[in-house]
Amino acid sequence: MPSGKWHSPFFTPYALYGTVDYMYGWPAYESNNGFTQAQASMNIFESAGYLGYLYLFWKHGDGQWTYEQGQQRSMRGRWGGLACLFGFSLSILTFSKTVLYGLNEHFSGYHYIGHNDAFRLIFLWIIPNGLWIPLPAYMMYAFGKDILHGLSLAGGEDDQKQD
Repeated sequence: MPSGKWHSPFFTPYALYGTVDYMYGWPAYESNNGFTQAQASMNIFESAGYLGYLYLFWKHGDGQWTYEQGQQRSMRGRWGGLACLFGFSLSILTFSKTVLYGLNEHFSGYHYIGHNDAFRLIFLWIIPNGLWIPLPAYMMYAFGKDILHGLSLAGGEDDQKQD
């Protein structure tokens, strides 16, 4: 919160966001609404999981990735399966949390964002939060496709990836 111990310099942009979405501002804090603290706790686990995925990817991936050469890193075997499972699970978590936030607003009668004009709502709430739906949805698709491909190979089916 503004004037809080850790607000400046780390969380200064959230002063504006707290005026757009009261769930992250003084109204929710003063009413002892626990949703913000609960979702922040989930964010810690989610972020740690993504860091774990990146660690697996860079520690156990093969190939060198450079933008100029266009090469890709890949993973195989147990480590590849574990990283794929991490990525798939985390993308479901990110997607589901974002949908939950939107549904929470809808079913509360837009209690925490209904005070905004259309411009603020679109550019400071819908677009920034909306990105957390298609990006994890694509990750679910890509990781899910890889998981199905691996299971097909393990079952003795053709090794060609199906789209």
